[in-house]
Amino acid sequence: MTDQWYVLIEEDTRVTRRADGIDLKLHRWSLVARHPISGTELQALAAAEDAALHYMPDVLARHARPGDTPARSAFLTTDGAWLVQLRQYHRECHIRVTAARLMHTQEEKQAPPKTLKERVRHALDGPEPSEKPWAPKG
Repeated sequence: MTDQWYVLIEEDTRVTRRADGIDLKLHRWSLVARHPISGTELQALAAAEDAALHYMPDVLARHARPGDTPARSAFLTTDGAWLVQLRQYHRECHIRVTAARLMHTQEEKQAPPKTLKERVRHALDGPEPSEKPWAPKG
């Protein structure tokens, strides 16, 4: 496999849900962008730095006016990722920008549909035990 470099951008996405009259602010990291870089690792690192210094998350972009620039603190971590804190109009968010090399890819594969006999057996006996998600070799 040839080196395929990407700039990955993760955002701390926040969703507000209402439960029992209380607003719950739920935070979750989400991969929001995956940009292929045609070039070397150094070019991917430079593109990641540019994204860390200029990328505008949706939570701020949808409220920004033309010409607005958010306050930005960009930190380069020891593992090479950028952690960026942004503030604008009483809104605050953070993103993580990483240069990464694609090492493996696999297409989705679906099991063949169950026969009528298998569906009846499943309904009567319950589901079959699932495979272990992963176990170390050796």
